[in-house]
Amino acid sequence: MAEQVATNITWHDGTVTRQERQDVLKQKGATVWFTGLSGSGKSTIAVALEQVLFQRGHVAYRLDGDNVRMGLNKNLGFSAEDRAENIRRIGEVCKLFADGCVITLSSFISPYREDRDLVRALHADGELDFIECYVDCPLDVAEERDPKGLYKKARAGEIKGFTGIDDPYEEPEKPELHIRTDQLSLEQSVQAVLDCLAERGLLKG
Repeated sequence: MAEQVATNITWHDGTVTRQERQDVLKQKGATVWFTGLSGSGKSTIAVALEQVLFQRGHVAYRLDGDNVRMGLNKNLGFSAEDRAENIRRIGEVCKLFADGCVITLSSFISPYREDRDLVRALHADGELDFIECYVDCPLDVAEERDPKGLYKKARAGEIKGFTGIDDPYEEPEKPELHIRTDQLSLEQSVQAVLDCLAERGLLKG
């Protein structure tokens, strides 16, 4: 957990309650945390899911690893320390969105269990739903897809510390969802997440 550096600060509560937000939006806030190898299908599922939720009248917002690194986390690299800070920051953002009753779809490789568990703990502290979705496919399938050409560069030694090649990926031990994208279609994968959200009572409309 990051150390609090700033002093003389006090949390300022508002007057709009979480229940009031839920009543207006007809949904509960939550974070769906898509984790898995590069090329596993995390962003593809999140994009499709966001579209379906929007079409059904739900408020959802997608946070993508590359997108966040172009703004909020543009000063972070890919060392273990920077990866941890990257996930800590986005975890805090997800918590704020979920508290505002937004269904947040977060797509990050997030290779280390400790970092993902920290985000889970942030949500637990706020009594917010956190759904860890392990988007799983064999490494050779991810390499064959290689949508950004990153595996090819990593194999050629042009990228160091690349997850799955010369840096580890620690699989979730008890994810709320485990989606095998080498076995399921995109539509089936999206439906699996929708079913999970419905079972948790997060979609009221």
